[in-house]
Order: sequence, then C-alpha cells, then structure tokens
Amino acid sequence: MVSSKIGQCPCCLRIAPLTFHHLIPKKMHRRPYFKNKVSKEQKSSGVMICRLCHNGIHRFYDEMTLAKRLNTLEAILAAPDLQKHFSWVAKQAINVKK
Repeated sequence: MVSSKIGQCPCCLRIAPLTFHHLIPKKMHRRPYFKNKVSKEQKSSGVMICRLCHNGIHRFYDEMTLAKRLNTLEAILAAPDLQKHFSWVAKQAINVKK
C-alpha cells in the first residue's frame, strides 16, 4: 500500500512515512473462520506504521499468526521478536522519497 501520510510510528516512535497495516491480514478474510466469526469492522481495522516496522511484522510472523494472536497493536508491541526489531528500526535513518 502506498504511504499516505507522515507521522509517528507507534512501533518504533520515529516520525516517518506511514503505511496501513491490516490487523487481520486481507489474505485471511476469505477463510471460513474469519468470514463467519469476525465482523467487517474488525477485518478492516488496522494501524498506520512505518515501512520498516511493517516489513518486520510480516517477516517474523505468518498471516494466520498475525490474524489469530497479533491482531491488536498491543499484542504486536508485546511480541518479543518484534520488540527487538522495533528497537533496531528506531535507530535507523528515515528514507523519504521525493
């Protein structure tokens, strides 16, 4: 998804271009469990985060894990692997394309 605004990433706390992260990945929406038991609002909810944090979330966890266990910002921030990644990202320079 294209960056839509510059703001503070809730994961690494840097001011950077932000992208939309679906808390329940779109790939999971058509699966019977999510189709029948998760509301449309829940499926469309997400958070604006920077690209490096977004990439890390998808690198460390598969879609099913994200959908079932890491489907809130609080759960994402509490994941030990992601805490290490977000700490690393916080030290990286911001790359803003013009």
